[in-house]
Amino acid sequence: MPTSVVSFSLTEAERKLLPSDEDIAFYAEHGWYLSEKLLDDDEVDLLAAASEKFYAGHRDRVLPARPPRLAYWTPEKGDVQRHNDYIHYENDEIASILRKPLLGAVAARLARAEAIRIFQSTLIYKPPIVDEPTNTVPWHFDRDYWATSTSERMLTAFIPFHDCPSRMGTITMIDGSHRWQEPFGNGVTSRHFAELKPDLEEELRAKAVFNDTSVHKLPMTIRKGHVSFHHCRTYHGSGPNRSDQPRRAISLHLQDGDNAYRVFKLDDGSTAAYNHDVLVRRTADGRPDYADPEFCPTIWRNGA
Repeated sequence: MPTSVVSFSLTEAERKLLPSDEDIAFYAEHGWYLSEKLLDDDEVDLLAAASEKFYAGHRDRVLPARPPRLAYWTPEKGDVQRHNDYIHYENDEIASILRKPLLGAVAARLARAEAIRIFQSTLIYKPPIVDEPTNTVPWHFDRDYWATSTSERMLTAFIPFHDCPSRMGTITMIDGSHRWQEPFGNGVTSRHFAELKPDLEEELRAKAVFNDTSVHKLPMTIRKGHVSFHHCRTYHGSGPNRSDQPRRAISLHLQDGDNAYRVFKLDDGSTAAYNHDVLVRRTADGRPDYADPEFCPTIWRNGA
């Protein structure tokens, strides 16, 4: 993994792009935030070009082991929605953009964290096929899959490679759902969203009623270079791509500097696991180290 980012500094122009105190309060209330333009057009175009080289077979390195629940599209899978985890590890050009300190600084402000590390990154390609079943991402929240993490402040940055309007099947938030209480068990299934039922509307409404509220869906209209951030407990999903162009993006999952591995028992008695657990180095007491710089590099640290 390249270590090109050795300084966590921002220019004066970049500091003006950070969330205001009002923005931070909004995020705390609603569970999502649409940023200013954090990436210039050249940076976004580099992501798109590097993704095409990746799909054509280019790798700067490959994972040393294959985790059991890895999302990893390969050409023989055809014209379905593509997901490729660990893109920040396998592709240096993409990593150089995802490690941009400004992205980490925005996340740190929203999460009220001193440091931000990459937790995971997934390259996504949604083909312009309206009736392709894989294009519909069911309602879910990311914390469900991160049961082995101690933090409740983790968040995700959704980074399109172009203007991303509703018709492209943009990411859609359930406003304020990060504050919901789960009505059944601990709310953790540890299932990948691809394993969920495509129609979870009734279940979502039941959870809203349990929390004495309603389901308020907000499709994120995101301009090129702007980024959508959401809290790890915010329900979200996306619909079909009704445009004539593929929807390209990266889902950049971020962890605060205090996050660490924990043993977590699921409702069925099994122990939760995450793909990192077979990849990252071990701590002194033998636990997976979610601060391993090879897979979870720090991209921002306050006061550094």
